[in-house]
Amino acid sequence: MTDHSADLSVLAGLLAGSLTTDPDVLATYSLDESEHRPDGAALALVRATCVDDVVATMRFAHERGIPVIPQGARSGLSGGACAVDGCILLSVKAMDRILAVDEENKTVTVEPGIINLDLKNALRPYGLAYPPDPGSVALCSIGGNIATNAGGMCCVKYGVTREYVREITVVLADGTVTRLGHRTVKGVAGLDLTALFTGSEGTLGVIVEATLKLVPLGPDPLSALATFPSVTAAASAVSAYMRTGATPSLLEMMDGTTVGMIQDMTDFGLDATVGAVLIMQSDATTASADAEAFADIVQTHGAVDVAFADNPDDSEMLVAARRSAQTAFEHHAQSHGGGQMLDDVCVPRDRLAEFCDGITRIGKETGIQVAVIAHAGDGNTHPSVFFDNDDPASVTAGYDAFHRIMGLGLELGGTITGEHGVGALKAEWLATELDEGNRRLHRSIKDAVDPTGILNPGKMLSHL
Repeated sequence: MTDHSADLSVLAGLLAGSLTTDPDVLATYSLDESEHRPDGAALALVRATCVDDVVATMRFAHERGIPVIPQGARSGLSGGACAVDGCILLSVKAMDRILAVDEENKTVTVEPGIINLDLKNALRPYGLAYPPDPGSVALCSIGGNIATNAGGMCCVKYGVTREYVREITVVLADGTVTRLGHRTVKGVAGLDLTALFTGSEGTLGVIVEATLKLVPLGPDPLSALATFPSVTAAASAVSAYMRTGATPSLLEMMDGTTVGMIQDMTDFGLDATVGAVLIMQSDATTASADAEAFADIVQTHGAVDVAFADNPDDSEMLVAARRSAQTAFEHHAQSHGGGQMLDDVCVPRDRLAEFCDGITRIGKETGIQVAVIAHAGDGNTHPSVFFDNDDPASVTAGYDAFHRIMGLGLELGGTITGEHGVGALKAEWLATELDEGNRRLHRSIKDAVDPTGILNPGKMLSHL
């Protein structure tokens, strides 16, 4: 490998932002929130503060064949932002401005580093909302959300990130700046390259600006919580409820293991003895009636009890409990060997109960503890496997369970990732999910857009 360290002063002189080679800083930025470890040592970190910084970095890297790993908040769970040997880590976290709010056309134009929740809060005074709502809403950036086509808790009614991306500005591998998409409601001029780049995980270009569709800010939602004797019963109730044509703004599931971990960390007033809970939320003007209808359906499909949050504060407390699940998982893992991986398998809703049964079986057969949370209304599950990092046998069993869960999802007609992305952890599984024609299309597109392969190598497309 060519040593490019002497050239870095050239790049540093071109930047309005900063470049560092400090080993401690590089070690910090070489990781995301996944269990994946870096595939080698990074060469440098560029903290971009403007589009010109990204252009300069990509031109520099392209001319020398240096890998570039685009990064935002590094809150990902699939290893998509982790370092590879000799790479430049390109952080756009500092590019976090709101550039324009168009109230008439209900759009907002932002830089990629803005945090999802900060954007939501900034839009409230305008009476507007940006619906995509990942569980890590307070941590994740809009650029990262677009790069992974993030979903979240409100997808069941409002859909995923792709449905809100009107236009993006992207810096390509050779430093070319291009604008993809359109700001108008309709537009079919050319191929839908905006949709192509949304979910491409930094393998095709670096997103430096985005114009997003907004919706009117709705009324405060109301919620209901139903308890069940088992996660399978809760999953069956989900299918029954959604078959009625209901349009909840949120329908989340947590198994009893998850509820227990949450209660161990923070007392949300949940019953840790239940088999599973469903949380339904409605932001419609008919919210009270929606909650009653939910109660009627789930009680005839196995619910033991249903409770109502009849004011916004109590409703938000229920959602806060659900949002705390990943933190509770991390808290539990720290005191039980340190190993934890959150899967992201999405299955058809009518196979959800069967999938949950299979997870229980996999946990028993591998001897691994598995906790399940899910955006149940759209079949997107997040089984979390726990293992002891200091016990090689436990680590092997944990990874076995993680991979068997993905295999089970594919067997049931699902996908290996509903919203977290492929990254490095699931790259070999993408090749399994896609047929040869599909794999060939992916390879051809990658070769056309990034012919030297410098953008995020070793990740999503590496096994195709």
